[in-house]
Amino acid sequence: MSIEKNIQTVKDFFAAIGRGDREALLALVTEDIEWIIPGEDWPLAGTHRGHDGVTDLLETASRSVETSTEPREFVAQGDRVLVVGFAKGKIKATNKTFRDDWVFAITVRNGKLTNIREYIDTQALARAARVSNA
Repeated sequence: MSIEKNIQTVKDFFAAIGRGDREALLALVTEDIEWIIPGEDWPLAGTHRGHDGVTDLLETASRSVETSTEPREFVAQGDRVLVVGFAKGKIKATNKTFRDDWVFAITVRNGKLTNIREYIDTQALARAARVSNA
């Protein structure tokens, strides 16, 4: 696939996330996708594999986080697309807000995402998820 088509596929993926369209999102990822979200002490951290893993991730996200994500820049070479963006939101359990500048490194093959690796502000998210002892 061309670089332009790979970028459009990734844009379509983020659009599906923004709409909360699980079916469209799953149609854009391979059956064996691996989605890695680094960190500890916040609800979405971990390695999520396959459609079941992505579905579980989306369900956990809808239960635990209110967020708006804004992809701002798409940089591509070969089958890799880097997306630079910003998110803000709130962890529902603590009612604490966060702001997060992020980069997603995404691999696209044959029109579908095969791998997502997030580079995020894990500390900001962990602070927002932490229950205060005050």
